[in-house]
Amino acid sequence: MDVPPSNGFGMAGHGNTNRLQPKAVGLVGVLFLTLTGAAPMTAMLLNVPVAVGNGTGFGAPACFLVATLVLLVFSVGYAAMSRKVTAVGGFYAFISHGLGRQLGMAMGFGSAVAYSVFEPAMAGGFAYFANAKIFSLTGLHVPWPLLAAGMVLVIAALTYFDLKLSTLILGAALVAEVIVLLAFDIGIFARSGGTHVALASLNPVAAFHGFPAHGQLAAGAAGIGLFFAFWSWIGFEMAPNYGEESHDPKRIVPLSLYISVTVLGILYTITAWASVSAYGDFTAMVGRAQNDGLNFFLGPATALVGNWVSVAMSYLILTSTFAGGMAFHNTASRYFYALGRERVLPAALGKTHAVYKSPYVASLVQGGVAVVVLALFAIFAGSNDPNAQAYGQVYGLLSVLGTMLILAAQAIVSLAIMVYFWRHHRVDFHWWTTLAAPALAFLAQAGIIFLCIANIDVVGGGLAVARWLAPIALLVIALGLIGAAWLKQRRPARYDQIGRIILEGMPATILGDMPQGALVLGEHASEAMVAPSTPGG
Repeated sequence: MDVPPSNGFGMAGHGNTNRLQPKAVGLVGVLFLTLTGAAPMTAMLLNVPVAVGNGTGFGAPACFLVATLVLLVFSVGYAAMSRKVTAVGGFYAFISHGLGRQLGMAMGFGSAVAYSVFEPAMAGGFAYFANAKIFSLTGLHVPWPLLAAGMVLVIAALTYFDLKLSTLILGAALVAEVIVLLAFDIGIFARSGGTHVALASLNPVAAFHGFPAHGQLAAGAAGIGLFFAFWSWIGFEMAPNYGEESHDPKRIVPLSLYISVTVLGILYTITAWASVSAYGDFTAMVGRAQNDGLNFFLGPATALVGNWVSVAMSYLILTSTFAGGMAFHNTASRYFYALGRERVLPAALGKTHAVYKSPYVASLVQGGVAVVVLALFAIFAGSNDPNAQAYGQVYGLLSVLGTMLILAAQAIVSLAIMVYFWRHHRVDFHWWTTLAAPALAFLAQAGIIFLCIANIDVVGGGLAVARWLAPIALLVIALGLIGAAWLKQRRPARYDQIGRIILEGMPATILGDMPQGALVLGEHASEAMVAPSTPGG
């Protein structure tokens, strides 16, 4: 059984060169960093048409309502865990403390890969929309790999500096997205009145019903609507990764989780409801969703709200994909940083900038990974069709892969929470907070993964390679398990550090190698002691 990290165990160290910047952001900053990862404009304009056209039709808003409820239940245990373990590793640290270092490292690899591929996925979406916008203004087509790589390079440059710079950029983008989406919602409901607005679209039962094929329209499957709804939240769970850089992580991280899920849930559900309410005819709605998804929102915005909303959306989809890519870049960098400072990956990844305290090495590596991924798609998929290649393959396939890995990590974290509190904090073990809520979250998210795999041909846009996404996700997790087993046998000192650098109290120092127990960063690090590892884990 692993040593609980929050019992005051620790060790005084030598300097704080490789610490992230403490107290860099407050609650608002963490919210900007996480909510922009969810990229509301991107989620609505890209995911709602699929949820409608290939999922549940008029029941798409119910899918977002169900996802809101499930993720709120998940957040109950996740928030409780974040109050006990403050670590930049997020899933990696939580699972390590609850279910052991080997599974922790496996899911840490899985999470790092997920967030790492989300950045090029967003870059693919950005390139698709940027090319369309440039063409509409100038008549010129710019190769999508150049636009995508350019976005990644700009992000790498910006994230090299203080986290506050990222917060300002992401915050501005988020506020603009929310304002325009609300304008769309208000405009649609005001024009539609009681004609097309149906409360039946919000009935949770509607989230579990597809529709049969009709004429030229393909059938819809409930699993598709639910998966794309959950996909739209990816990013909110990143809050614990910024715990070490926030003012009061024990308060800010749980609050940001609840606020993120609730705010996004209300916005997503209402916006999805507004979008289907703009169509009075089922065939017209599903037909546009299946065949002209780009204009599923833009068409009604122009006709019912005002051309300015449609124009604003066409520009904000660019800032949304950019901001989402930047948020995922920050999180992926912090996973690489966490794995590097614990010597699971090369130690250089665990370095922070002497001035900005940013994980600059990990950030540059993440930028390089994203460029390589984009280059591979350009080589093997081609670079002459932004719709099929940048949007359909880069954005589509990488987003599905990353979402499967994150949902798997969230499901495993739910189990880890139950075990952790039962073993290490029995006095805080609660029937709902640390047992029933995590158990329900595990079952729900495991079910969504099953639905995704069962409908992978549709989720993957009909691409044959999509059938390899689930095996690839399993391979990533398996490599993490194998790597942990190797470390346990060959590098036990490094193995003992997996998921064990945490923050306690006020920031102080981080140690280099420590073969046993938990590394605790705290105000009283000089008084800390080493906790010997117990067998197992």
